[in-house]
Amino acid sequence: MEMRQLEYFVAVAEERNFTRAAERVHISQSGVSAQIRRLERELGAELFDRSARTATLTVAGKAALEHARAALAAVEALGQAVDEVSGLVRGRLTVGMIVGCTVTPLFDALAAFHRAHPGVELSLLEDNSDRLVEAVRAGTVDLALVGTATAPPDGLDALTIISERLVAAVPANHPLAGQRRITLRELLRHPLVCMPPGTGLRTVFDRACAARDLQPIITMQAGAADAVADLATRGLAVAVLSESMAAHHRDRLTTLLIDGVETPALLALIWRGTHNPAVRELLVHSRQAFTVPHPG
Repeated sequence: MEMRQLEYFVAVAEERNFTRAAERVHISQSGVSAQIRRLERELGAELFDRSARTATLTVAGKAALEHARAALAAVEALGQAVDEVSGLVRGRLTVGMIVGCTVTPLFDALAAFHRAHPGVELSLLEDNSDRLVEAVRAGTVDLALVGTATAPPDGLDALTIISERLVAAVPANHPLAGQRRITLRELLRHPLVCMPPGTGLRTVFDRACAARDLQPIITMQAGAADAVADLATRGLAVAVLSESMAAHHRDRLTTLLIDGVETPALLALIWRGTHNPAVRELLVHSRQAFTVPHPG
């Protein structure tokens, strides 16, 4: 008994016609008929009543059908299991992250994945969030850490890592340093340094300004939070950062909450489905890494 005979048997049973079944399995009708005759000889019983134009199952055929389907499903599951193991023994996984990323749990997750699956080649690239989202959609990046104003982006799955408000940050000698809060309109009276368009933080800020028909004066842009903070520290502009970004520079910058920007900036892992077993495994390590407390 061969698997192809079971496949042809199920096709005829479902199509109730030898010609349509032959078209479905992409061989000639005579080929389907010959293989089913051979199967019937091996089983010692006819599986179809061929006396009418429609191929109908005999009592023996009805008894065999579910077993044939189960056997085909088992073979498919076996192939999938082997493919998944092979995918974790060898293969390639491309991971993206936002420019200037200093989120160490992502690196911890990559290291743990590499230790568990050393045969999978890891590739890491930096880009802005908008391009990484499109790369994940296109399948050129398997999983990415991005900043976003919405989670998940359309058509993708996401795991939110951080959700926090935007803040303004100024050095101690700045006129705003004595305040704890600032309105968005008041903030926009000052030159600003912010991340570039395409980043999640900038998207949140631009949308907040547009919602109030305000035009910010962004005199400087930098792709890394440390660079934004450094420029603000030197008094060149007021920095727009997330709360955790600004907290890293609390020794040299004063943080002001911005009234009027309620939408949080999100940091999220994004992916397109989990058909790739390597992606599933990396997500397991990522969830573990991001739930473990990290100093600082």
